[in-house]
Amino acid sequence: MTPSIRDVYGASLVRYGLQDERVVVLDADVSASTRTGAFAQACPERFFNVGIAEANMAAMAAGLASEGKIPFVNTFAVFMATLGALSARTFAGYGRLNIKFMGAYGGVSDAYDGATHHSVEDLAIMRAIPGIQVLVASDAVLTDWLVRNAIAVNAPMYIRLSRDAMPPLYPEGENFILGQGKILRQGTDVSVMTCGILGSVALQAADIVAREGISVRVVDHFTVKPIDRDLINRCARETRAIVTAEEHSVVGGLGSAVADVLVRDGLRVPLEMAGIPDCYTQSGSYADLMAAYGLDAAALAVRLRSVLARA
Repeated sequence: MTPSIRDVYGASLVRYGLQDERVVVLDADVSASTRTGAFAQACPERFFNVGIAEANMAAMAAGLASEGKIPFVNTFAVFMATLGALSARTFAGYGRLNIKFMGAYGGVSDAYDGATHHSVEDLAIMRAIPGIQVLVASDAVLTDWLVRNAIAVNAPMYIRLSRDAMPPLYPEGENFILGQGKILRQGTDVSVMTCGILGSVALQAADIVAREGISVRVVDHFTVKPIDRDLINRCARETRAIVTAEEHSVVGGLGSAVADVLVRDGLRVPLEMAGIPDCYTQSGSYADLMAAYGLDAAALAVRLRSVLARA
């Protein structure tokens, strides 16, 4: 059985945190949800439950980082990107402090809790802050690497995690490079640029349209910032159209990052963006919500056919 992303994160935090005493973990009284409770048990002297005080927690991390620690700051993504945004901007971005902001329950994965707990604007907020790298977990292997990389790289980061399990995309030991996307499947007709769970959804959609003779290239842009400009250019030149797919608002996320590159580099290729429309989300099961917002394989297959009709 595939472990949930949050369980992988908790285990990786313990594994690599035990190897580096600079790692400290802060949580806003949701450690049972974020799975940082495992680190609290393994390293109680380096774990701080600050209570429901997300803004203060992010500011506390700045003090720890200024003394050479590597703080992992944890709460639900929606609260990290809103209540924690001022400290992220002032201390991590402007101050260049080595803080890791970990956004749990990204997208609509906190399904039944609805709009107040869904995070569909976090990537837009964090990628707009100068100096902060923005990354998205898309499976268990990548999640483990994201923790290890966050400890190794001296730079502020926002890392979006999910509540649920994600189908495996990568084999154990896969090599990742910060700022470089990964081609999950080669194709010649249309490129699907994804992040998070949409990587596996795009592979399913590619299987659907392959029966119609449509060849789909699937790309995982796990680094949303810095975006892989070279790979976007390559896909725009080698395929006839591009679809972006993300569990995020169509405003300001991966789709906007890809569109920025296409416009700035003068690449004239049809583009469609699959994502959450500019609205507040509903409550419901995770699968039902993904389908409702056109983020299941069947809906994505429709997008693929549609964009190719304009190519």
